[in-house]
Amino acid sequence: MYDYVIVGGGSAGCVLANRLSADGRYRVCLLEAGPADTDPMIRMPAGVISQMRSDRHNWKFWTVPQAEMGQRRLYWPRGRVLGGSSAINAMCYVRGHASDYDHWAALGNPGWSYDEVLPYFRRLEHFEPGADGLDDAQARYHGLGGPLHASRLRHHNPLSEVFLEATRQAGHPANDDFNGAEQAGMGFYHVAQQGGERCSNARAYLRPAEGRRNLDIITGVRATRVLFDARRAVGVRYYAAGTYREVGAQREVILAAGAIGSPQLLLLSGVGPAEELARHAITPVQVLEGVGRNLQDHLDAYVSMRSRTRLGLSLHPLSLLRSLKALVLYVFGRRGELTSNVAEAGGFLKSSPDEPVPDLQFHFVPLVYAYHGLDLRPLLRHYGYTIMACDLRPHSRGEIRLHNADPLAPPEIDPRHFEDPRDLDKLVTALRKAREVFAQAAFAPHNAEEMHPGAEVRSDDDLRQWLRGHAETLYHPVGTCKMGSDPLAVVDARLRVHGLEGLRVVDASIMPTLVGGNTNVPTTMIAEKGADMILQDAGHRMST
Repeated sequence: MYDYVIVGGGSAGCVLANRLSADGRYRVCLLEAGPADTDPMIRMPAGVISQMRSDRHNWKFWTVPQAEMGQRRLYWPRGRVLGGSSAINAMCYVRGHASDYDHWAALGNPGWSYDEVLPYFRRLEHFEPGADGLDDAQARYHGLGGPLHASRLRHHNPLSEVFLEATRQAGHPANDDFNGAEQAGMGFYHVAQQGGERCSNARAYLRPAEGRRNLDIITGVRATRVLFDARRAVGVRYYAAGTYREVGAQREVILAAGAIGSPQLLLLSGVGPAEELARHAITPVQVLEGVGRNLQDHLDAYVSMRSRTRLGLSLHPLSLLRSLKALVLYVFGRRGELTSNVAEAGGFLKSSPDEPVPDLQFHFVPLVYAYHGLDLRPLLRHYGYTIMACDLRPHSRGEIRLHNADPLAPPEIDPRHFEDPRDLDKLVTALRKAREVFAQAAFAPHNAEEMHPGAEVRSDDDLRQWLRGHAETLYHPVGTCKMGSDPLAVVDARLRVHGLEGLRVVDASIMPTLVGGNTNVPTTMIAEKGADMILQDAGHRMST
C-alpha cells in the first residue's frame, strides 16, 4: 500500500516520482513497463539512431492504415524504458510558443497561461548561459539549478553552419534562444544534455531520488487496470513475470503513461466512450467520450539532398577512420561527433506573413533521410543532408482505440492525418520553404542532387501526392486525455479525471492542443505543475 501509485516511468512519471517523494512524508510507487536506463547507447547522444530501432527500449508502435495517406501504416516509436521518450529522442530543448499556453487558458483552463507556467519552466531547468552568465533578458525566461540541463551542443557538424548561413541568405533571422523573448528565427538548438551525455528525465529526476526509502521503482511490469472502489481509484493491477499483481493507493493513482498508454489504460479500466467500452464488453465505471480522442501529432515533410562533399554523417565505408576517431573523442572526454543530437540546427518560421506566430519548424540533420533509422541503406551509400519540416498546429484529429480487451495487446492508433486538407497544403508550403534554403549560395558547393522528393516533383499536386506517400511522424502525440470542461474533456484544470476520485492524468495526453515545438520539455513542465497541484491538495506546497 502506497500513498501515490504512478503508472509510467517516462518523462512525466520521473518528475512525479521525484517531487512526490521529496520530503519523505508520502510513500510513492512508480510502475514502468520497460527496463532501467543502463544502456550506454542511451547516454550517448548520437545513439538516438540506434534507439529508433531498439526492441528493448522502444514500443515500436504502428498506426492503423491511414485513409488519406494511401492506406499506409506509420511507424510510431515511443520510449519503453525509465525516462520514456526522453531516453530515446533527439534531445531538442524547446518549450513551444507563449501563445500556446495562453490559448490553453482561454479554452477554460485557469492556471495554464504562459505567465503562470513560466515559473515551472524556470524551476525544471539548469540553463547553460554564455561566458558572461545569464543577462537580465535571459533571467526573465530561464532558470539555474534545476534538474534538467539545457545545454549548448559540444559539437557542430560543418553542414549545420552551412544551413544557418543559407537560412540567413533566404531571409530568416538568426535566433540563439528559441525559449526566450522571441521564438522565430534559425539557430542551434539547446539540448537536454549534461557533460556531453543525454540528460533524460530519468537522469535528471530519478537518479537523485531512487535511493529514497519512501520510493519504490518497479520496472518490467505492465499496468493492466486501474482498480476502483465505487468511483474512487484505489490501486492498479499489473502483469509481471507471468503473474497478475495489485498495488494499492491510499491517496491517488496517477497515470503518466503518455498519449497512447494513458487512454489505453483508462479504456481497459472502464473509463471512456460508451460505444468503445461496449464494443469490447468492458463494464463502464465512468463514461467519458473524450478518452482516446483529440489525438494530435506533428507530421514531418522532408527534403533530402545528396552531397558532393563528405562533411555529413554517414555509415559509408569511407567514414570508418572518422568514426573511430569520433569514438575515441567520446570515450575520452565526451567530445566530438558522438555528442551530437544529429538534429543540431533548425528553427521556427511562418508559412505566410499573415500568420500571427511561427507555424512551421525546421530540423536540419547532416545525413540523408533514413526512415526513422529503420532503413540504413541510404546511410551506407551516400553522404547528404536533410531538412525536416513540420506543421506546428495541424487541424486533423485522430484517436486511440482498443484493439481488443486484452490488456497486453497494443492499441489501435489512428491519427487520421490529412483528414483536414489544410494540413496537406501547409506541408506543401513547408517543402517549398525548405527548398528555398537549399537553393541558396551557401549550399552551392555541396548540393549534388535532391533525393527526396526529387527534382521531378514540382507542382503543388505532385507535392501533395508525394506527401501522402512519404510524410512521417515527428514523434509528438498529445491530446488524448484533454484538459478542459467541454464534452470531450477528460481531466479538469487540476488534472483530475472528471467524475472520479483519486485519479489524475499527468502527461502529454492532457494537452488540449499541440504546442508549437518539441513536446518533452512541455511534458516535463506539466508534471512539475501537476506534482505541485497534487501536493497542494494534500496540504503541502512546493515553491516555484
